[in-house]
Amino acid sequence: MLYRLLADFVLIVHFGIVLFVLLGMLLTLIGLAARWRWVHNFWFRTAHLITIVIVVLQAWLGVVCPLTILENGLSERAGRQGYAGGCVVHWLGRVLFYDAPSWLFTMLYTSFGALAVATVVFGPPHWPRRRAVAARVQSDLPEVTEAHKS
Repeated sequence: MLYRLLADFVLIVHFGIVLFVLLGMLLTLIGLAARWRWVHNFWFRTAHLITIVIVVLQAWLGVVCPLTILENGLSERAGRQGYAGGCVVHWLGRVLFYDAPSWLFTMLYTSFGALAVATVVFGPPHWPRRRAVAARVQSDLPEVTEAHKS
């Protein structure tokens, strides 16, 4: 039972990462066109780009995703094959794991990665502003009055 729950948890995390990559790209593209300020958030854009780069590298190197390996191993230890679990687990599995030639995935991941790099070039993330950080630090300091100076 524990292995089954762990396998389901890994599958849900895996699906969450896929959603982060896909929805993150969609929202970034829409946000750049609509001039939304938040799409320039450095931390969001960096995490998004790193995640995509990892996927592209795995595809080019022919490496199976570690989450897939972990989830499959846990499923086998739970005594099940495929995704015969509950409804959510079944459909998450069908969405994530579909059958196509590996070259197609490599091409798709590479194209997606190129699109991500293009969004960084044409709509770059903004580094956290030093003034904003300095203002935050300044507001945390106690106020110094003339009486305290002497």
